[in-house]
Amino acid sequence: MLLPRLSSLLCLAGLATLPVTNAYEGDENIKSIPLRTHSLAPPYLDSDFQSRWFDFGGDTIIRADRYIRLTSDRPSQQGWIFSRVPLTATNWEIEVEFKIHGEGNLHGDGFAMWLTKQRATQGPVFGSADNFEGLGIFFDTYKNNRPGTSFPYVMAMMGDGKANYDQAHDGKANELAGCSARGLRGASIPTKARLTYFQDKSLTLDLQYKSEDTWVNCFTLNAPDANIAIPSVSYLGFSAETGELSDNHDIVSVKAQNLYSIGNRASTPNKPASSHGKKDRASVKHQKQQGSWGWFLFKVVMFFAFVAAAYAGFTAYRTRQRYARF
Repeated sequence: MLLPRLSSLLCLAGLATLPVTNAYEGDENIKSIPLRTHSLAPPYLDSDFQSRWFDFGGDTIIRADRYIRLTSDRPSQQGWIFSRVPLTATNWEIEVEFKIHGEGNLHGDGFAMWLTKQRATQGPVFGSADNFEGLGIFFDTYKNNRPGTSFPYVMAMMGDGKANYDQAHDGKANELAGCSARGLRGASIPTKARLTYFQDKSLTLDLQYKSEDTWVNCFTLNAPDANIAIPSVSYLGFSAETGELSDNHDIVSVKAQNLYSIGNRASTPNKPASSHGKKDRASVKHQKQQGSWGWFLFKVVMFFAFVAAAYAGFTAYRTRQRYARF
């Protein structure tokens, strides 16, 4: 009985030293819970060839081992996929792997990521409805009329349910924030977008398209300087559109997480810290490391003390048993 108990204690001691992964890079107080209801991964469909958590329509094609193709590289296509249940988390992060590619030198039009009150409605804005209420992120690959802007261009629009998307000028009149992303289409590495939202605090979009595991910040918006009030009940969706020019617009995976805080922080996580703040964090981190090592050494000492006491007790018990025979 003694050896199994000792093995269990060794396992527990090992687990106690494993590092904890932070959900939000740069803040040790932010942790995460996966949101299965708003995540997608192969094979996408269940045994009945349906998705439990998402609806899809239009020209969308699902290849279970590789991708969800919103549009194929053909003219005049529209496709969409929307969550069946609203995203009600207060703070969240959504990471999307996608691929935009095609055969021709000329291509269009792009795809969109949605967090809106409306859902599953085909329309003229990258394959989804206009006059939407909520957030639209547009990955626009074709330049209509926007001088001085390099394409592909990624931009955010906060719709109020009444405003029309400025189609003629590639959304210039509606832009909340945006960035040029040359190399986003046809990249040789997995292209990804990561949208992070802290209610009443910040909205951040990071992109991966230059090199793997290297994220480029597209924009960071902080309240109250910018309108980042996403509806408390909104549906996650993706849509794409082709016109005379076309492309394949593929969604490869979606990873959604609910973010929560385990400590008291008054500042906004996305605001840049001052040099003094960096020193304070470095000092705290150093103190945490020292405390962790001290606690680990204490546990090691206590473990070996327990082993020694257990061995002494077992030896005494065996000796008593031996003398009891006489």
